[in-house]
Amino acid sequence: MSRAYNFSAGPATLPEPVLQQAQAEMLDWHGVGASIVELSHRGPEFMQVAQEAEADLRTLMSIPDDYAVLFLQGGATTQQALIALNFADPGQSADYVITGHWGKTALKQVKPYVNATVAANGEAGGFRDIPARGEWKLSDDAAYVHYTANETIHGVEFRDIPDVGSTPVFADFSSSIASEPLDVSRFGLIYAGAQKNLGPVGVAVVIVRRDLLERAGQPRAEILDYRAHVKGESMLNTPPTWNWYLAGLVFKWMIKEGGVAEFAKRNARKAAALYEVIDGSGGFYRNEVAAPVRSRMNVPFFLHDEALDKPFLKEAEAAGLISLKGHRALGGMRASIYNAMPEEGVQALAAFMRDFQQRNG
Repeated sequence: MSRAYNFSAGPATLPEPVLQQAQAEMLDWHGVGASIVELSHRGPEFMQVAQEAEADLRTLMSIPDDYAVLFLQGGATTQQALIALNFADPGQSADYVITGHWGKTALKQVKPYVNATVAANGEAGGFRDIPARGEWKLSDDAAYVHYTANETIHGVEFRDIPDVGSTPVFADFSSSIASEPLDVSRFGLIYAGAQKNLGPVGVAVVIVRRDLLERAGQPRAEILDYRAHVKGESMLNTPPTWNWYLAGLVFKWMIKEGGVAEFAKRNARKAAALYEVIDGSGGFYRNEVAAPVRSRMNVPFFLHDEALDKPFLKEAEAAGLISLKGHRALGGMRASIYNAMPEEGVQALAAFMRDFQQRNG
């Protein structure tokens, strides 16, 4: 079987060694006579999986001991609502920096619970740049400042952690987590859906500074309380064990490959290769994002003639390059090149793009 190079934005490509190991262990995990997905989440077998996954993620991201790590259901969108319930008093303000579609989504999720203030918004410019830090209008009493580290659809990425003073910084890292070294200690909370850089869809990671868990927050059911999830070791209810197990395999694979420092180098080379093709095409391809904030993870681009979109996608698929169609909110094309996308895949796409231009330019 020949696998395609999958440029999907999420669920995204997974490392082949991880898929092969999961396949080998599907019917019988470590000789116990059953699949890990069939075993109790409170049994010693899965407890081992869970503990190793947390330890490996802590190693990968250099997560300090004064931060709790949770593996939860509901994806990043659910976490967007929960952060307001857990960390803001009723009616308290929370500042949001909007740099794309997912920043707008995060704002929408918290509006019923907090006085959500838009501190900065790049929509007027088509989300092609990040508003300058000097233009942000931050509240004096905000519970936190939230931003989206990498906008999966619009291809805009923060390359620096914004300085907002003593207010805790909360950030959605769904599409760039563990893609390069990160100083976790500069954040109050980081959350991410796993299905782009960390594993399969169905599990989300939350990394939260423990002292923030002392905040009263708002009235909420126990299942919506991060403190209860920390106390229950992410097993307040039955967790998505298969997804957690697969994420754990991805963590081990990343460590074996050299960790986030190594992936930072690979990701920089992959992004540079694609932007070189786009910028050197004489306008046949174009990326409209300001160069200093171009995403390393998601590269949206447009062909100079929309009539070429369908032939491009059809020929790319025939060449083993799939899931390149852009998001419906933006159109055009998008190549998502997360950690598990090999450099060979990006090289194949770059070569195809040059050939397509030569034949259609």
